[in-house]
Amino acid sequence: MEIKYKIQPRKDAEQAVTPSDYDPFAARDNEHATTDNETLTHLLKASLGTGILSMPIAFMYSGIIMGIFATILTAFICTHCSYVLVKCGHKLYYRTRRTRMSFAEIAEVSFQNGPKWCRGFAPIAKFSILFGLFLTYFGTCSVYTVIVAKNFEQVMEHWLGYQLSLRLLISCLLIPLILLSWIPNLKYLAPVSMIANVFMGLGLGITFYYLVMDLPPIESRGFAHVSTLPAFFSITIFAMEAIGVVMPLENNMKNPQHFLGICGVLSQGMSGVTLIYMFLGFLGYLRYGDETAESITLNLPVHEWPAQAVKVLIALAVFCTFGLQFYVCLEIVWDSIKDKCTKRPTLVNYVLRTVLVTAAVVLAVSVPTIAPFMGLIGAFCFSILGLIFPVLIELVTHWDTGFGSYNWIVWKNIVIAICGLAALTFGSMSSLKDIINLYTAEPLESST
Repeated sequence: MEIKYKIQPRKDAEQAVTPSDYDPFAARDNEHATTDNETLTHLLKASLGTGILSMPIAFMYSGIIMGIFATILTAFICTHCSYVLVKCGHKLYYRTRRTRMSFAEIAEVSFQNGPKWCRGFAPIAKFSILFGLFLTYFGTCSVYTVIVAKNFEQVMEHWLGYQLSLRLLISCLLIPLILLSWIPNLKYLAPVSMIANVFMGLGLGITFYYLVMDLPPIESRGFAHVSTLPAFFSITIFAMEAIGVVMPLENNMKNPQHFLGICGVLSQGMSGVTLIYMFLGFLGYLRYGDETAESITLNLPVHEWPAQAVKVLIALAVFCTFGLQFYVCLEIVWDSIKDKCTKRPTLVNYVLRTVLVTAAVVLAVSVPTIAPFMGLIGAFCFSILGLIFPVLIELVTHWDTGFGSYNWIVWKNIVIAICGLAALTFGSMSSLKDIINLYTAEPLESST
């Protein structure tokens, strides 16, 4: 028997219409709408970041057989949370006669139209999400700048024979990154994401070539390691999580209803990502065992040109990915100021893009060792934004229509929330350990 929970709706919700009265997807006006394939390209690029290179060591923590099932479970949870967010957004479109909403706006509207006890938290929920997303993705842009510079630094030092300044290489990326940020919308950014996918695919292809050579028998590796399993989930969740780009992608689609469904864009993209993560983790740990490095590229023979090509290809892929990560930051800031910029809004928009990119590069030049700090911020923000907030939004959105037989939605969300708290705890502990190691170990000359 389905259990119903009734509340007194707000006045602005009393006028909510049924799908037959109003179609938000038909009413949506996108001048530069993206196709399903373009959206899929962006989604793949958002999920196939540098975190994938840590999957072999994640399998070392979980065990080679346990890692397969744990990867599928992690991907299912991350995909489900993204699905829940978009599904609640679609439901709220009909209630509020809006054609699109951001992640933060979905949280705000769901709280405003939810039970009385949570309506006062609507502004707090919106601000928390905006602040967390901006902090995480702006920091990610800075980290990406460092990653690109470091990869080129290693290759150039190998061929030139002398040490280069990491800060100088980061500074040299300023103009190319500004030009990349000037791409006006996701429609025109799609080819860049496609190029990034090609570079990442080639880099991973060469990496797989090294991994399949002289594979030892599978019995030589541990099948399941329960004690270090939390470390696996910490690495995998933050590698796969792309909650910040989900709503921007959906908002820019020509057919947003195609984003969901068993064969929808989200399911297609995350299925492919899961398979790649699983294969790389499995083969990487099988090939190198306990000698598996934090990034699988560190296990590759540095003096061979294919291994050098991997570093260049991944650097180029990360460079091209910068535009998609930057779009999240830009959208947050621009939405907060665009109503005040009625004169020459296009000029102001491009000035804003330039200022934000410059700030990210300046931060990277000032603190080239920013990655461990962003790991801590990412552990904190992604676990809350990517796992806890979506299920909380779902509970509030469905408060007046019920939670299904035996309150299964509630129990399911409790389990996901526990996973989010565990990811927050163990991810933060791991990042704090990296920060401590960073400042207790000998500083690298290239970073001084």
